[in-house]
Amino acid sequence: MKHIDVAVIGSGQGGVPFAVEMASRGRKVVLFERSRFGGSCINWGCTPSKVFLASAHAAGRARAAARLGVQARVEVDFPGVMERVRSIRDRFARSTQDRLDKGGVQIVRAEASFTGSGRVMAGNSEYEAPLVVIDTGSMPVIPPIPGLREGPFLTYRSFWDLEALPGRMLILGGGYTGLELGQGLARLGSSVHIVDTNERILGRESPDVSRLLSEALEEEGIQFSLGKTVEKVKYDQNTVRLYLEGGDVIAGNALLVVAGIEPCTIALNAPEAGIALDERGYVVVDEHLKTSRDGVYAMGEVAGQPAFTHVSWEDHRRLLAILSGEERTRDDRVLAYAVFTEPQVARAGHNLEQAQQKGLRARKASVQLRDIARGIEWGQERGFYEMVVEEETDKIIGATMVGYEVSELIHIFVDLIEAGADTRLLGKAQHIHPTYAESLPALARI
Repeated sequence: MKHIDVAVIGSGQGGVPFAVEMASRGRKVVLFERSRFGGSCINWGCTPSKVFLASAHAAGRARAAARLGVQARVEVDFPGVMERVRSIRDRFARSTQDRLDKGGVQIVRAEASFTGSGRVMAGNSEYEAPLVVIDTGSMPVIPPIPGLREGPFLTYRSFWDLEALPGRMLILGGGYTGLELGQGLARLGSSVHIVDTNERILGRESPDVSRLLSEALEEEGIQFSLGKTVEKVKYDQNTVRLYLEGGDVIAGNALLVVAGIEPCTIALNAPEAGIALDERGYVVVDEHLKTSRDGVYAMGEVAGQPAFTHVSWEDHRRLLAILSGEERTRDDRVLAYAVFTEPQVARAGHNLEQAQQKGLRARKASVQLRDIARGIEWGQERGFYEMVVEEETDKIIGATMVGYEVSELIHIFVDLIEAGADTRLLGKAQHIHPTYAESLPALARI
């Protein structure tokens, strides 16, 4: 039996800074990791995907320069692209391990699980700690489609091992991962066909967002089969075929399955220790990230939080504050996120439909990029900015943005909503001309 002060299970974007901070306070901290350091973000999500898209979007923008009178010949070195992806990913993972080592955190490279008494077992050792934090993240969902497991397919984890560009890529899933990687592959030279059971892509966004992004992707040659269920999968040498309801059959050289995520909780043996899981396997936590067992907390997507790195990282700050007696909760934030396609999609707070579903009296104001000088000048006219305002208070409660680099612009609304600002504050602002943000104050006067 080893007695420690803090046990952290998983080296995700919340667990690592939490462990380092507790160690800096003189606590004896042990972090358990069975796989790669850095969690999903560094190894399979944000880092490799954005390195990949840097190359893909460079190729796409070069080709699109023709409308600006610039002719470019684009040649893609796909193995070189993927080598750069893996190099940066591995560098970030090593940096995470170095941070833990330098921070005085003891690392145990083993799968951790709970005993009935609430202790943590890893390898051949048992650890007892008054404070345990679960940050084990998530893994890809593999749908129970007949024939799917009989041949090779990719997930967002194995995708980064590709050495050759597939000539025809089939993608099962029209969420942000499928769309980002799909557009990236298309811009690097692959023929892409995306299949989704939903009637439109990005089904959680407004129909205007789905329509605009669909049009942009279709113009680049990406095909969609939406509102369709895959009834079976067949593999034949270098060909994979998806048999869709209604009789359609589509074929490709490779299949990427990005049909959602599920929590990494099976190995934890959590119920045996009195740690409740919900019907989907996520760790049940209260508003203070506390599980059903005293002294055990969970953060990030394993606790059912939105699966974004910035959410998990912010969870570690919340938990530190909660343990210090401050009044922080899991939901005291303005949720924002972005889809890194081109055009990008960015959200903060509510869209109009969500506000109305919550019983709020709200209105929206919008401006089109084709009416913004910078959009016209730079040839980036596809998109819009939309702001949602509560009628009674005139407070800004949400924003949706579609267009060039809106992942940067959305932070203007994140800060306004966080500050509880109303439209008068935005309306008083003077933004630089000519910029993409120039027309934001005008939203307050619509």
